[in-house]
Amino acid sequence: MTNMLNRRQFLQKGAAASLATTVLFKGAQAMSAPAAKKPVAISTWSHGIPANEAAWKVLKAGGTALDAVEQGVRVPEADPKEMSVGYGGRPDRDGHVTLDACIMDDKGNAGSVCFLEHIKHPISVARLVMEKTPHVMLAGEGALQFALENGFEKEDLLTDEARRQWEDWKTKADYHPEVNIENHDTISMLALDVHGNLSGACTTSGMAYKLHGRVGDSPIIGAGMFCDNEVGGAAATGHGEWVMRTLGSFLVVELMRQGRSPQAACEEAVMRIVKLQPNFDEVQIGYIAINKAGETGAYCLHPGFNYALYEDDKNVLIDAESYLKK
Repeated sequence: MTNMLNRRQFLQKGAAASLATTVLFKGAQAMSAPAAKKPVAISTWSHGIPANEAAWKVLKAGGTALDAVEQGVRVPEADPKEMSVGYGGRPDRDGHVTLDACIMDDKGNAGSVCFLEHIKHPISVARLVMEKTPHVMLAGEGALQFALENGFEKEDLLTDEARRQWEDWKTKADYHPEVNIENHDTISMLALDVHGNLSGACTTSGMAYKLHGRVGDSPIIGAGMFCDNEVGGAAATGHGEWVMRTLGSFLVVELMRQGRSPQAACEEAVMRIVKLQPNFDEVQIGYIAINKAGETGAYCLHPGFNYALYEDDKNVLIDAESYLKK
């Protein structure tokens, strides 16, 4: 009996060692995967199509992924018809348009701003925070002061249409999130350049009619967006509180580090939320991801999330697979 137990223990230890070796090998494969030689841009929602166009011009000219994502998301930031990002964004419940954004480069540097008013391009302010200060995040009045000191102009970002919708909402003042309407409140973009480097950006005006001072996941490194140039990048959209609670973008990248594909990593990140939030009728979450080989993935909780993918000189809008089916 003693010999049988020893043999069983030996086999169990051998199997465990083999499994550990396999996991380490897959993780090493993810970290050492060769970078793609062709550029790729991926961004959230239909406003990702024009954003990708701007990013692609940078990438095709041999520019950096960092420049590409900044130039890309500046397009919806400046579009008054895009009411979930930047100029024209729906205000909070007190009528203030408050903006959040973050950016991250291939060296692990990051910058972000949150609760920023009066500045049309928060993503560019976030980049200056990254490049000109020892900090990662500036907030509120401090972020505004920094922007003005660096040449940004103070503007009224509340358009007539956004004001009209806010005035209508105030008649009842009943905040009720709607899946794929108020919750598609972001543009997130990831890019891989011809040099094999990754960068990401995320910018938003946040949930419509939110409490004054509310900040979502978009400016938080590891929640709204995260890049690791050895592995890949990920970004989120949707109900930010749940992305923050699970550090979703960081999770996706770490799962890719362990050997998961971008698609499988996005699916697992959504499942973490499913396990934590059994009643998700009013919660939408979507993730996009890209690895060093240029492979991409996307997944969401409810049907209705789409993303724009630009590769091989084609810019297409794709409906993401979802946990809940139509």
